[in-house]
Parts: sequence; C-alpha cells; structure tokens
Amino acid sequence: MPGFISLSNLTWSFPDGTTLFPALSVTFGFERTGIVGRNGSGKTTLMRLISGELRPASGSVRVCGTLGLLKQDVREDPDETLADLFHRHAAILGPDGTRTGEPRTREQGEPDDPVLFSRMEGALRRCGLAADPRALVTSLSGGQRTRAALAALLLARPDFLLLDEPTNNLDQAGRRAVLDLMRQWKAGALVISHDRALLAEMDAIVELTARGATRCSGPYDEFLRHKETERNAAHQALAQARKACSESARRARQATERKARKDSQGRKSRAKGGQSKILLDAARERAEASSGAHARLRDARRDSAESALAVARQKIDILQPLRMEIPSTGLPAGATVLRLEGVSGGHDAGHPVIRDLSFSLTGPERLAIAGPNGSGKTTLIRLISGRILPTRGTVDLKVPFAVLDQHLGLLDPGLSLLDSFLGLHPQADHHTAHAVLARFMFRAGDALRRVGTLSGGERVRAGLACVLGAVPLPRLLILDEPTNHLDLDGVEALETALAAYDGAMVIASHDEAFLHRLAVPRLLTLPG
Repeated sequence: MPGFISLSNLTWSFPDGTTLFPALSVTFGFERTGIVGRNGSGKTTLMRLISGELRPASGSVRVCGTLGLLKQDVREDPDETLADLFHRHAAILGPDGTRTGEPRTREQGEPDDPVLFSRMEGALRRCGLAADPRALVTSLSGGQRTRAALAALLLARPDFLLLDEPTNNLDQAGRRAVLDLMRQWKAGALVISHDRALLAEMDAIVELTARGATRCSGPYDEFLRHKETERNAAHQALAQARKACSESARRARQATERKARKDSQGRKSRAKGGQSKILLDAARERAEASSGAHARLRDARRDSAESALAVARQKIDILQPLRMEIPSTGLPAGATVLRLEGVSGGHDAGHPVIRDLSFSLTGPERLAIAGPNGSGKTTLIRLISGRILPTRGTVDLKVPFAVLDQHLGLLDPGLSLLDSFLGLHPQADHHTAHAVLARFMFRAGDALRRVGTLSGGERVRAGLACVLGAVPLPRLLILDEPTNHLDLDGVEALETALAAYDGAMVIASHDEAFLHRLAVPRLLTLPG
C-alpha cells in the first residue's frame, strides 16, 4: 500500500507543562509538503515526533514507510569521513521509529566496495559537491556538510524525506542542487523551510499555528493567496464583532434608560396614590420579572458578542504580519564608513582565503558579499569586524557597528533574553530593555524566557534586538546569513525593517529574494 504519515490528536508538552500542539490531526501522503509557521510554532518538534526522537504527550504518530531525516545542524565528529556519513544515514528509520538493518544501497561486501564508493561520488555530485568519500567531514564548510548529508539520505532512498531547513548555509549552487532534487523526487517529502524558491516546488503547504494545522494544496504562491483571503476575512470578522459589541452596548444603555424612566413614573404614581398598593406592587413585580429576563438576555448577547470579538482578535494576532522597528541612525550621506586596503588574511598565513582585497563604503551604502561555500565570506566579516587581524593590508572602520553572526555567539543560552540584553548593554535600564525587546516582538513575559529555550528564528530576532538596541545605534550593520532559521513572517518583517534602515550594511547571504527586496546595489563576489 502507498506510504503515509498520520498524526492523530497529537499533543506535546514542554517540561513546564505548556502544551505546544492542540490535538493536532493531519495526514501526509506521497507528495512534497512544505511545513511553515512562525518561529516557536513547533515545526522542528513535529519532525522529531514523526521521526520517533520525541514521544507525544498524547495522541499517536503512525508511519507507513521508511524515513530519512536531515536535521538543521549536521553532527560533527573530528574523525568522521564522508563514507561514514553515508553509512550513518543509510541506516534509515523504519515505520516504528527504530533503525533498520542493512541499507538498501550497500552491497554485501567490504565497506570500501568500489561500487558503493562510485555511488557515493555520484550522489555527492547530484548535490553539487565534488568530494572524495574518504575526505573528513570537518574539512567541509557548513553548507558543504549539509549537501553531503543530503546526498547520503538520497542514496539510502527512504520512502519519506524529512528535511529541516535544507538550504540553510547553502550557496547558490547548493540551493539549485536541492531544488533540482526536489523536482525529481518521486516519493514523499516533508520540508521545513523559509526558502521561497524551495517552497514553490511543493505539492502542498501545511501551516502550524496556535489553532493547529491548516493544509493548502498547491505551491507557496497558492498558499499566499489563501492567506491573504483568510486575513481579509479575519479583518471583516473583527469589524463585525466590534459592531456587534457596540450594538449590544447601545441596547444595554437604552434598556437602562427605559427602566430609569419607568421607575421614575412608578414612583410618581405611588406618590399620587391613584391606584391601590396591591395593584401597584403587582405591576412592579411584573416589571421587575420582565426586566430581569431582558437583562439576562442582554447579558447573554453581550457575552456572546465579547467572546466573538476575542476570537476575532486572536485570529488577527495569528494572521497579522510581524513588525520589527529600527530607529534612525542619522548617518550622513558623505561619511566614510569602512575602508579596506590590500587586505589578506584568514586560515593559513601562507595561503590566505582573502587575498589583496580593497573596497570602501560611504554613507548608507549596502554591500552584498557573495561566493560559493568555503570562499571566505565569514572570514571577511571577521576581518572587517576586527575579530581576526589581517596578515597584510589595513581595515579602517570609522563608525559604531554591530555584527550578527550566523551562530549568534553574542547570546548566552543560560540567561534570560532580558538579562542577555542588559549584559550586552549595561548602561540600559529595565524599561529601556523591555521597550527594545518589544519592538522585536518579545513582549512582557517573553523577555524573561531563557535564550536556550528559543527556537532558531526566535534567537535570530533576539540577536537583532540585542545588536540594534545599542547606544549609540550602530551606523553599520554586518549581517552573516541573517535569514537562516527565520520563519517566513520573520524574513518579511526583517526585510521591511532593513529596507527602512538608514545606516550602512554589509550582508553575506545566499537568499537572492532577500537581497532583491533590500535593493542591494553593490555585489562583492569572492572566488571559490
């Protein structure tokens, strides 16, 4: 029978008892499905539940077929070769979450079987990586390791690929290789990604929100149209709920005013003594009973209207795009920001990865650094920021700057986000820290969360909040793959915020759509 993955009333809880999924029920068939959702919505946790790495708090996961899992972070072992990586991934997950025995593609012979090595080399080439299977994994860049792990999975030929951000850290050649593989993949695939080009190759999109899982057939563009329709409907529902609440309040005021008038007339009739006390008391009792019934009806209608308004507001909060606000730097247009003169450095002094490089930035210029994995983009950023010194030439940085590296080394996972901010900016008080964090969607109690508990995308937002909360505000932003791990809403919010930033920027990114949205006019391409 065709393979499938079925989740039934699935829930999972954090150690503090907070529930992540509200009885999630969804089935995945033999199609390519993109998994999207805001950071913290549980995308990676869902993958770990499906693979059997985590156990659900309640509900069930049923898998018919074999699974091949590619995590965001490829494991590092100083002695592991690419061949070892292939053998590790070849023992793919069985339907019960346990490891199977022999890999399908491995011959019954020695581990260095030339047929197997030839297949390994072919799988590596399909993923855009020309490498010897006997090479150490640690000799590869982060993007190259991701490609090697993906090649190992493809050689194992699982029924379902489980890919968590497969294009993170990949250069353009690597991204194209992943896109080509997805186009050719005939079995099932679940792909967590914020890569819009990759999501365009999906057969369906499943979005995780606080309401559960919503499935939309078709690629990402179709999902966006569906989201826009849903957002418009939510705004209409909110407007109608507000109108109903206003109408309920208006009717309550009118009823109160009518009762006040009747009570006044009753008191006047009693004062005149035109009717007997028995008749007046009976009339008053009927009026009070009728008034009580109407009041209960009005209360029920008011409660219903307020409940509908709360639901409408919650839906708006879920669907509303994120916002990140960056204040003005006041950088003058003619100010010299950065100058490199004949800079060489990085890795072995005898064979520097950056050689005789010269360029400058003036005013709010934007420069994109491009090049294949291993070409030295991160090394150049470390040279510019002073984290390593050049072996030749000079780096002259003339303005306050901030660096957000792809590993977010500035954040201590053991501290709360608020304490991390205050540690980086000791001159700030608690009010200032809360205000800055709120601009990056960490409001109230969210600022007290421990950094180590944040999702990948939440850590990126936290890093941005910390570097952009400096006093004085940095006039140069140095960003190393800033969209890695951000969800789609986060990428769009970052694009909007950086588009309005009036300082200078140096950006190392493989995300062409991101660079296009920022209208980066200058491109520095490093040779591979």
